[in-house]
Amino acid sequence: MKEVYENPLITRYASKEMSEVFSPDFKFRTWRELWIALAESEKELGIEITDEQIQELRSNKDNINYDIAEKKEKEFRHDVMAHVHAYGVQCPKAKGIIHLGATSAFVGDNTDVVQMDRGLKVLNKKLINLMDKIATFATENKCIPTLGYTHFQPAQITTVGKRATLWLHDIYLDYESLNFNMENIKLRGVKGTTGTQASFLKLFDNDHDKVKKLDKLVAEKMGFEKTYPVTGQTYSRKLDFNVLSSLSGIAQSLHKITNDIRLLQNLKEIEEPFGKKQIGSSAMAYKRNPMRSERVASLSRYVMSNLMSPAMTSSTQWFERTLDDSANRRITLGQSFLACDAILEIAINIFDGLVIYPNVIKQHLEKELPFMATENILMEAVKKGGDRQELHEEIRVLSMEAAKEVKEKGNKNDLLERILKSDKFNLNEKELNEILDPMNFIGRSPEQVDEFINEFINPILNKNKEKIGINVNLKV
Repeated sequence: MKEVYENPLITRYASKEMSEVFSPDFKFRTWRELWIALAESEKELGIEITDEQIQELRSNKDNINYDIAEKKEKEFRHDVMAHVHAYGVQCPKAKGIIHLGATSAFVGDNTDVVQMDRGLKVLNKKLINLMDKIATFATENKCIPTLGYTHFQPAQITTVGKRATLWLHDIYLDYESLNFNMENIKLRGVKGTTGTQASFLKLFDNDHDKVKKLDKLVAEKMGFEKTYPVTGQTYSRKLDFNVLSSLSGIAQSLHKITNDIRLLQNLKEIEEPFGKKQIGSSAMAYKRNPMRSERVASLSRYVMSNLMSPAMTSSTQWFERTLDDSANRRITLGQSFLACDAILEIAINIFDGLVIYPNVIKQHLEKELPFMATENILMEAVKKGGDRQELHEEIRVLSMEAAKEVKEKGNKNDLLERILKSDKFNLNEKELNEILDPMNFIGRSPEQVDEFINEFINPILNKNKEKIGINVNLKV
């Protein structure tokens, strides 16, 4: 066993794909990509930089000499300058033009944007796959009546599929929020020490157009259409809050969804996947704990709680920059993405094998349906000549008596038998059974499922067919 702390987000939960996006190697390779983009753009705009120097930088982009960088960081106490020096050791001809005119935030902030951009794209793909799974589940079960609950008390009947659209709608809102951030994220660009671009204006002999062009060229080379129009030394930390707000939204939705699944598993109506050799409890061999849903809820709370950090960081920045953001963001940004990635993967896995038990659902429904049908029974009896006020009082009394049988004696709900025996209702058993058909009480549930999925979800799924079909293999 290792003797130092290991981050469970890496070892147990997050995907390799997301772990790589926030890995040191991705970060430092992106630094070198930025230095190459800067040098190429400066060369194109007239700075004396040779093709040979550019080629030297390119040939060493992925061959990072970490030993030199680590040694120099201990000496300099500055990670960017340590890597500038290490790159220069490998590129002696280009050493003098690496990081030309730039400040540390050029590589630091722009790399953070690149990582968040890549991370959002990973989450986008997994959100689409989760929507696909829930949409399939909702469609398959759109006509299965089930008890609807308010305050976790039986209310009116809905369907299993209609309830799933409530989950899906939340995920749809999260998709819109995440896509907005993904489509509008911009590179910090080439802004200089306090955001004034003064060093680059000097480099280009006060040619403002070239400085503006430099900002645009670097962004294009890094795959971005735009940069933020104004910055201090750093981009506005409100970006971090906005992005992590989308992640928090996903966590909120998945916490609610998996809480519902946990409650339904307690009722034995729905059950998450359970491996053939999976152990639910070390003491109680019969238990089938909803451990995947519990894990989602647990990690979701972490993602939601992390939103406070970028809020505080954004609000406490001094003027053009203060360094109290750095250590916090090293932890908060990456780990929020890793945790959000994990809960999406687990949720996909859950819906890939979610099981429903229609007979149990039906049993629960039949226990409550007589109470829910009292208004329909009352109206049918009135149609046959009964007095509404007398019937209302009679059904109230009979309902109270039936409820007493259920609550105090543990007997079945015998309201229907009591109604049949009453001389006030003039209804036979066949008429009562027709009234009590659960399908009479589901309203437009099946239609709402089809309309929502066809109008809002399928256009997204059809547009992103190439992203659908990922396989999720949970580590634990």
